[in-house]
Amino acid sequence: MARTPVLAAGGIVLRQAATPLVAVVRLRKRDEWVLPKGKLDRGETPRDAAEREVNEETGHDVSVHEFLGTLVYESRGGSKVVHFWRMEAGAEPVRKLMRDVKAVEWLPLADAVDRLSRGYERAFLENVGPIAVAAGGITQSGTAVDRAPEPVRVETISRPRRSLVQKMRDWFRRAA
Repeated sequence: MARTPVLAAGGIVLRQAATPLVAVVRLRKRDEWVLPKGKLDRGETPRDAAEREVNEETGHDVSVHEFLGTLVYESRGGSKVVHFWRMEAGAEPVRKLMRDVKAVEWLPLADAVDRLSRGYERAFLENVGPIAVAAGGITQSGTAVDRAPEPVRVETISRPRRSLVQKMRDWFRRAA
């Protein structure tokens, strides 16, 4: 019987510098370098969980921006589904790191990719990282990007929409 996947959320967290810096965290338990992320609490939205987890794991308050994608992988307890957002951190930490995190490093994108311990996270950051950096208005070389204003889209919704998480839960229930 298939298990319900673990739902988690996190961020590609940027800090502006001459070359934008990406946060990677070192877990105390397994001594691995990973992207900041964590499980959703009961009743919590993925976006809210991402902001909370990144704050706890990096010690920085963050502003959350656009959704970047989902990473799905197998872990000890079964499948894990992690939603990621682009985030920008303040210059200084505002709280102590959570107990599970040994250290935080702020690295240029290529160095952050190399530092990650897990191949699937390296591949994800290698593909999504340049998008996150460009969306932040800075290129990897540190020069500003001229961005056209985004068009405004107005929709009329006649019926309530199910969230992505609700759709995924329904799909997994049908598959079980």
